Amino acid sequence: MYLPPHDPHVDDPMRFKPLFRIHLMERKCATVECMYGHKGPHNGHIQIVKKDEFSTKCNQTDHHRMSGGRQEEFRTWLREEWGRTLEDIFHEHMQELILMKFIYTSQYDNCLTYRRIYLPPSSPDDLIKPGLFKGTYGSHGLEIVMLSFHGKKAKGTKITGDPNIPAGQQTVEIDLAHPLQLPDIENLRDFSELSRIVLEVQEQVRREEQEQEHQQEEEDCSQPAASQPAAKPLGGEGAEGEETAAGAAGTTQEKAPASQPFVLPMGVISRNEDYPRTCRICFYGTGLIAGHGFTSPERTPGVFVLFDDDRFGFIWLELKSFSLYSRIKVSFQNAEAPSREAFDEMLKNIQSLAT
Repeated sequence: MYLPPHDPHVDDPMRFKPLFRIHLMERKCATVECMYGHKGPHNGHIQIVKKDEFSTKCNQTDHHRMSGGRQEEFRTWLREEWGRTLEDIFHEHMQELILMKFIYTSQYDNCLTYRRIYLPPSSPDDLIKPGLFKGTYGSHGLEIVMLSFHGKKAKGTKITGDPNIPAGQQTVEIDLAHPLQLPDIENLRDFSELSRIVLEVQEQVRREEQEQEHQQEEEDCSQPAASQPAAKPLGGEGAEGEETAAGAAGTTQEKAPASQPFVLPMGVISRNEDYPRTCRICFYGTGLIAGHGFTSPERTPGVFVLFDDDRFGFIWLELKSFSLYSRIKVSFQNAEAPSREAFDEMLKNIQSLAT
């Protein structure tokens, strides 16, 4: 398991923690060991579920228990997961969220399902190289997000989730067709001024979407039912829109200075005060918020801030909160890790032995 750094040190490297290991021996014999807990390796099991997916099961979960009971387990988990003790956390809401996460994760006892992550493709027209990023999420701590580009949009998808927004949801969506011109540094400190700029763009986006819907309805009504659909431009569906979006973004970057001063407005909360004080470009975007258990989800306006090739930020207007994201550069392999093909073959051998 690759754990994010301790909150809020988003630029620190990922932390490595073994969860299971496989011993391949002579006569096509293999053993699986669970590495979870503090009593050393013990008996485990691996099963192939379907393509790109397998599950692990611990056969001796008593090895995960501690002599001090759940309280000792919680304190140990807190030191490893957050790098602090419960006494260091004064915020009552944060204590509640941390306890919820401990209860949720500890109930599985290392009986987990793994699915392969396919990284998004990269294009020369992308704003920055897509990939995995560590991001600050207030009282939730650090989470992993995958940034990808889709024509006029860029999307941040959660790889790890929390009690409010689960993994797999789009945490942020960036509208590359609507760059934002930030006010000068003094006016930028005024949250109401930034809010005014963002809400104006939000209204502009809403009007454009209504016009597009109206235009589409008119085209649908005027087109004879028996007529053939118009031929699509070379390059596939959406190619024209993607080219326009890339060109618009490129033009904006050419007009904008190489870097501009940046500071968070007064009243915006940030877990990490060590954010860059200059940025390249900003865009209008939306962020997903919800209650516990992903109840009443809604997209709210915000500002995407590109700092450099490896860092970006997002200002959540409604929450008055700022998330800082830093690229994950680890290769996710150690010296003894098998190749993808070798690992797949290993799982097949274990499955055939089990049957």
